Amino acid sequence: MDFNIIEEKMKKTISVFEENLAEVRAGRANPNILNKVTIDALKKEAVETGEMIKLNDELLPDCYLHRTAENDVARVEDRTLICTTKEEDAGPTNHWMAPDKCYKMLYDIAAGSYEGRTMYIIPYSMGPVGSPMSKIGIEITDSIYVVLNMNIMTRIGKKVLDTLGDSNDWVRGMHCKCDVDPEKRWICQFPEDNTIISVNSAYGGNVLLGKKCFALRIASYLGKNEGWQAEHMLILGLQKPNGEIKYICAAFPSACGKTNLAMLIPPEGYQRKGYKVWCVGDDISWIKKGEDGRLYAINPENGFFGVAPGTNEKSNPNALASTKKGTIFTNVALNLDNNTVWWEGLDKNPPANAIDWKGNPWNGQTSTEKGAHPNSRFTAPAVNCPCISSEFENPNGVPISAFVFGGRRAKLTPLVYQSKSWNHGVFVGSIMGSETTAAATGQVGVVRRDPMAMLPFCGYNMGDYWKHWIEIGETLDEDKAPKIFNVNWFRKDDEGNFLWPGFGDNLRVLDWIIDRCEGKVDAQETAIGYLPYAKDINLDGLDMTEADLEKILDVDKEAWKEELKGVDELYAKFGDKLPKELEDAARIDGLGEFGIFWKIMLPLVKPTMITMLLLGINNCWNDLLWPLIVANASTMRTLSNGLAIFIGDRTSEYSLAFTAAAVSMLPMLVLYIFGQKYFVAGQVSSGIKG
Repeated sequence: MDFNIIEEKMKKTISVFEENLAEVRAGRANPNILNKVTIDALKKEAVETGEMIKLNDELLPDCYLHRTAENDVARVEDRTLICTTKEEDAGPTNHWMAPDKCYKMLYDIAAGSYEGRTMYIIPYSMGPVGSPMSKIGIEITDSIYVVLNMNIMTRIGKKVLDTLGDSNDWVRGMHCKCDVDPEKRWICQFPEDNTIISVNSAYGGNVLLGKKCFALRIASYLGKNEGWQAEHMLILGLQKPNGEIKYICAAFPSACGKTNLAMLIPPEGYQRKGYKVWCVGDDISWIKKGEDGRLYAINPENGFFGVAPGTNEKSNPNALASTKKGTIFTNVALNLDNNTVWWEGLDKNPPANAIDWKGNPWNGQTSTEKGAHPNSRFTAPAVNCPCISSEFENPNGVPISAFVFGGRRAKLTPLVYQSKSWNHGVFVGSIMGSETTAAATGQVGVVRRDPMAMLPFCGYNMGDYWKHWIEIGETLDEDKAPKIFNVNWFRKDDEGNFLWPGFGDNLRVLDWIIDRCEGKVDAQETAIGYLPYAKDINLDGLDMTEADLEKILDVDKEAWKEELKGVDELYAKFGDKLPKELEDAARIDGLGEFGIFWKIMLPLVKPTMITMLLLGINNCWNDLLWPLIVANASTMRTLSNGLAIFIGDRTSEYSLAFTAAAVSMLPMLVLYIFGQKYFVAGQVSSGIKG
């Protein structure tokens, strides 16, 4: 098919979309989708068609169960594309495709897919409607499930269109289920066009375009250009006995207790004293400088899209309470005895008379199969959460006192430490990672880097992302900039036992962090940052001594030197996109000038140096003219000159010439064999493409 024809059809499709949208704005189109009456009607329709199952209205009022296709149960990172004009703008950590090529591919896949289906237009606001920190998107979809989930996760309706007015500042989103073909499943972000297109999926993480697609990938790009931040961070407020609330943004890779921390319940002793934790957000933060020079954050979402397995009364009672009404459950088991839901880890009494997530009969008492998919989800309104903050809808956001980065490290990282400066904090966030567990495929204990927990979600080159963090810091006065910390709840002893109790007791660490931000406690300076004195972390009620705590705060210098090798490997991917300021962070970490050169700079330039050395030696080895000019005796001539004697005016000795040529290649071949990995790395980092 001619691409010009395809392009013209795409333009017509978008034109029709915008005309219909104008009708909605003007009130001439049916606005029912924008009100509660129609939401209720869509729920009824979804039940009648079998797309959703209505649950026990007494036990789980206004709750529903949905099942996706068995091949459509999670985000598809390898099929998630960042489509920028230049590949370098997407960076080495994203999957890239040229926009024109991607648009053509998507059109070929989705052409005619809406035919015969009802299309829904969803105007939605990420963040409180009308907030100066919010952004508006409009998603077209052919899925009732998407509409009903977006109704929970975002603010939707005519009020959003009224706020948008005639502005063209909105994110375009198109989703079509097509035939849910995993081989043609693509989630594509076009940051330069403010556009998202998702095809061949019906799983929430791929089709609720306001979530990761808009709120992180597109928003991070917008933030870079507009001077704010979109981060994969929870927001919590810690209220101390005097009633004052301080707010923290925290980023963690998966399986590190992010949601549990966002909805943390203080230990009993702390509760008696009057400590409380308020949840502003469990997943995403949009952060912007306020008029007073401080950073403020909002949660752009309006609900929780949480992982069901493992959520229970002990692990996260607040999250579980959030699911008790107005919730959509996806891919969990259906308990036929009382028409409720169940998942692994909910309790120790799996139902014997149930339907599993695939729609098959399931006996939880005898079956070796799981009733719920490991990535089964609940979409719950944030207003349901017992500890939701009163500032949740504040259009100006909440002031941030601290940024916290964390990961799962068994031996290396202490329980908590503070960075020595803003840029050093960026360095600390940039090297974040977790060790693989037995639950993950591959080798156990391997460190997987996830800088700022943004590796799958940064909508542009991560080197530029780090630079943006540094530039944000340059706009902040030192006394108003949030302090930056690192935590590790997962330190183990030699027998593999956790040294820190975790869960609610993590408040003890948060308490120290706030005290540190307020200058109420001192800290000991180490090579990696400022560590607490054991006496300054409250251990009342714990079966732990200060000596035990000091073991969790220990810094193994030799282990940290080994850690730098992994940092080198990460940084080498970014070439000249690596901010120079991260060199200074290395200096802060205790390296001298020689150490910086030897451990940071030299590894970064090693591939280029060896590549240039190989090319230089090869050029000299093959040079013919210059040796002929400077050599005044045959005994001084190089091998390339010697080869020339086998070729004469009247006769040529080809057998000897080819033999000699083969021998002459051997030294270069040996050099390349030993230096090939550096040669390849040098070519890649230089931007040379084959």
